Amino acid sequence: MNEQLSDRQGHSGGRSGLLDRVQEMLPARFRRGTAVVPVVRLSGVIGAVTPLRPGMTLSGVAKMLERAFGTRNAKAVALVINSPGGSPVQSRQIYLRIRQLAAEKKLPVLVFAEDVAASGGYMIACAGDEIYCDPSSILGSIGVVGGSFGLEGLIKKIGVERRLYTAGSHKAMLDPFLPENPDDVARLKTIQREIHATFINLVKQSRGSRLKAADDVLFTGEYWAGETAIGLGLADSIGDLRSVLRARYGEKVLTPVIAPASGMLSGLLGRRAPGAGSLAALDGLANLPDDLISAVETRAIWARFGL
Repeated sequence: MNEQLSDRQGHSGGRSGLLDRVQEMLPARFRRGTAVVPVVRLSGVIGAVTPLRPGMTLSGVAKMLERAFGTRNAKAVALVINSPGGSPVQSRQIYLRIRQLAAEKKLPVLVFAEDVAASGGYMIACAGDEIYCDPSSILGSIGVVGGSFGLEGLIKKIGVERRLYTAGSHKAMLDPFLPENPDDVARLKTIQREIHATFINLVKQSRGSRLKAADDVLFTGEYWAGETAIGLGLADSIGDLRSVLRARYGEKVLTPVIAPASGMLSGLLGRRAPGAGSLAALDGLANLPDDLISAVETRAIWARFGL
């Protein structure tokens, strides 16, 4: 009986030793007990900067998010956000996808704001269970902005006659080559108020009792540096990704960066994610005007936050 028990223990020990050796041969992220926190960077203007130059969109980041939340041994997902905002629709769609994946995979989401998490960038940051920032990070700008130019005087000066044909009395609303119509402005502001209300509700649902100021302080479109944002309840603490994750998950925590798809195949199958590069040979000089307009528009959006 004792010999049989010894044999069983010997076989069991052998299997255990074999498993240990196999574990040592695996990449660190696949070993049992290894804490892994995949990192997704979400940066840039959100939505279309110009019709031919989209910024950050759900279609551009969805695969990265799915890969991050599907990472084996993941203890949480970290999002690094650096965005001055943009499209409210794309911002909310990205927010919703993050919360859906977090619920499906039962993983906490930790957000780290870099230079800016403002306007739509802050909306996405609200997808985090916790928001960390630098003392000099800019957060907030919970509002809606729209703008245009009044060019009717210019075309008269250079001798251009405007000819516009529409079906629908408001189809040419806010046309920059026509005089401003107060009724059109009122309609625009009504739409802006609706979008603003959606933004406010999202922030309140996400931050809840952590918000520490009245609506007429938080939701005016104003923005703040990190320490003040924490005091208002818009963020939780000062902290950088490496320090926070090591303190929470141990010195050996792995933080693989989930990068967007790259290579010729991804370029042929669809538009690359912002920052992933492009097939330069297919771009040519024909895109130069659009590139310049895109650069000016992007610069103007960042400049609103002094950057």
